[in-house]
Amino acid sequence: MKQTEISQLGEFGLIDRLTKDFPLRNPESKKGVGDDAAVLSFGDNEALVTTDLLLEGVHFDLRYVPLKHLGYKAAIVNFSDIYAMNGTPKQITVSLGVSSRFTVEHIEELYEGIRLACEIYGVDLVGGDTSASVTGLVISITCLGVAAPEDVVYRNGAKPTDLICVSGDLGAAFMGLQLLERENRVAAGHKEGFTPDFAGKEYILERQLKPEARKDIVALLKENGVKPTSMMDVSDGLSSELLHLCRQSDTGCRVYEEKIPIDYQTAVMAEQFNMNLVTAAMNGGEDYELLFTVPLVDKEKIDKIRGISMIGYMTKPELGCALVSPDGQEFAIRAQGWNAFQEESSRPADKND
Repeated sequence: MKQTEISQLGEFGLIDRLTKDFPLRNPESKKGVGDDAAVLSFGDNEALVTTDLLLEGVHFDLRYVPLKHLGYKAAIVNFSDIYAMNGTPKQITVSLGVSSRFTVEHIEELYEGIRLACEIYGVDLVGGDTSASVTGLVISITCLGVAAPEDVVYRNGAKPTDLICVSGDLGAAFMGLQLLERENRVAAGHKEGFTPDFAGKEYILERQLKPEARKDIVALLKENGVKPTSMMDVSDGLSSELLHLCRQSDTGCRVYEEKIPIDYQTAVMAEQFNMNLVTAAMNGGEDYELLFTVPLVDKEKIDKIRGISMIGYMTKPELGCALVSPDGQEFAIRAQGWNAFQEESSRPADKND
């Protein structure tokens, strides 16, 4: 029997292949694999469930990621999945695999970051598990959330002519990672006395080390009477997420290069690294912003909400997915973001997909 390398399928292809023969058998299971969170129906509200697995050396590097920041981020990426379903995170469980090089104080530092995230977002830590590990630090967090049935937003509801919107700005987390990796390489060449060059780059560092889930955007959309037709968070890169929305909604899209929101520090850093700025914004990932679509009739409502950019629109599926340059040229959008099974990848992905 011919064997298939996992890298040939990629993360999402592998998940599709492994789960295609698992039908939902219980009436409470409304949505299984394939969105930012699973949806379970119990009584008046929907329960949302998502999980995320982080492995040392694959998803994070402790040479430049402080344990407190890692704990905070590990919790936030799960909260973000719940907000991407238009819900509210309520509880988490935390499971760890810990190698012998870690002390009790190290794990306390990790939990301090988790505690801070729970405090800020109003989430309870309700359980978990701990085990020995021979491969460094392993973190698995499961988050439970809640939403009214009429509020839940999936990835498959977009229609042609819907506007494509994104919160915040893109590419900053990726450029923060590039900066951290560069300074780490430079530090390795100095035995002592090396000071990293982080002056004026605080924003992109924070976007990489201490991201935030966009509960504020979810609240503003509700306050302004806007319910997205589809939504997900930008964890693997804008290009990958756009293709997910289009595939699951059976649409194409047109996204305008000049409409993509990019912070000044991101642009400066991309120039220093001689990187294409739009490529970094489209494929960098880990921004944890919200990508969503709304009907054309909601344009005026979106215009009034600070922190949201309209970057394009959905089309009929036969028109495909394209990035439109300032001079009107169209380039096919391809998924070039995070792939958990490519050796060169170094960022965490959205694990409930």
